[in-house]
Amino acid sequence: MNTKDFYYDLPEELIAQDPLLKRSASRLLVMDRKSGKIEHKHFEDVLSYLREGDCLVLNNTKVIPARLHGVKTETGAHVEVLLLTRLTDKSWECIVRPGKKLRVGAEIIFAENLLSGTVIECKEDGNRVVEFHFEGIFEEILDKLGEMPLPPYITKQLEDKTRYNTVYAKEEGSAAAPTAGLHWTKGLLEKVQEKGIKIAYVTLHVGLGTFRPVKVEDVEKHHMHSELYIIDKETADLINSTKKAGGRIICTGTTSCRTIESNADENGVLHPGSAWTDIFIYPGYRFKVMDGLITNFHLPESTLIMLVSAFSTRENVLHAYQEAVRERYRFFSFGDAMLIN
Repeated sequence: MNTKDFYYDLPEELIAQDPLLKRSASRLLVMDRKSGKIEHKHFEDVLSYLREGDCLVLNNTKVIPARLHGVKTETGAHVEVLLLTRLTDKSWECIVRPGKKLRVGAEIIFAENLLSGTVIECKEDGNRVVEFHFEGIFEEILDKLGEMPLPPYITKQLEDKTRYNTVYAKEEGSAAAPTAGLHWTKGLLEKVQEKGIKIAYVTLHVGLGTFRPVKVEDVEKHHMHSELYIIDKETADLINSTKKAGGRIICTGTTSCRTIESNADENGVLHPGSAWTDIFIYPGYRFKVMDGLITNFHLPESTLIMLVSAFSTRENVLHAYQEAVRERYRFFSFGDAMLIN
C-alpha cells in the first residue's frame, strides 16, 4: 500500500483559517461506510443519525497555550519554546527554535520576574528538556504568556483561545485540539442525551505528531508517534454495556477512535487503563469497538485519512473528499465535518 494512494488535490482557499461564529453551523457530509452513498447536511442534523441506545464517545483533552516567546539571556536573541510533554512540576520536554543555539545550561527569559527557564537536557531527536522557574501557579502564568499552538496550515493567530478547545475540554495536556469535537455545543449535547444517547468521555492528549507527514512510500513502514490516553472504569463499563445491549459506539474524532481501539481486546471488550499508544490504523485494520465516526476532513497522504479509509474504503473516502472539494466544503481543523456510519 503506497502513501500516494491517499493523495487528493485540495485548493488552498478551502483550508479554513478561522472558526465559524457558531460552532454547530458547520456543514456535514454524511457517508454510508459500505455503499459510499453521500448526503449533504449541516452539523446539527447529526442528531437524526444517532439512535436511542447509542453511545457517543468524546475526547475531553484540553489544549494548553503551549507556545512561548522569550529571549536568550546571553545574547538577547529571540527564542520560541513549544511545550510537548510535562515531565515534572517544573520541567517539560519542548521543541525549541533555534534549537542548535540552545545547549544545556542556556537560560531563557520569557517575562521578567514572572517566568524563565533553563535547558537541562538535549534529546536525540533534537527536542530539549527545559526546567522553568516561577512563583505561583504555572498554568496561570502560561495563560497570560502562552499562545495556542495552531497547526502549520493556519496562518492567522487565533483571537479567542477558547475556540481551539471543545466545550467539554477538561484534562489539560494537548498540543493540538481533537478538532472534530469543535462542532459540538452544550445545547446540542443536551439534545443528544434527551434522545436517550449516552455520552462517554475518554482522554487522549494530542501531540504535534498528528501533523507530521508520512514520509515513506510504503504505508506499513511508517513509524507512528506516541500519545498518552486514559480510560476510566466508568467509561469502559458504559461502552461495553452499550455494545452488549446492541447500541452503537459513535466516536467524535480519530483521537477518540484510537483511544478505544488501543485498549480493546480481540473480543471487542474495552478495558480501563492509561498508557502511551502508537496505534496506526490503515486499510486492513479490523475495528473492535467503533461503529460510527464523526470527523473533519484531513490532509492528503496523512495517517488520519488512512484511518478514515480503513473504516470504509479508500475509494469511498477519496470520492467523498472529491465531492467535498466540488461542493466547496471547508477543510482541516476549523473546517466542516463528516459522518461515516
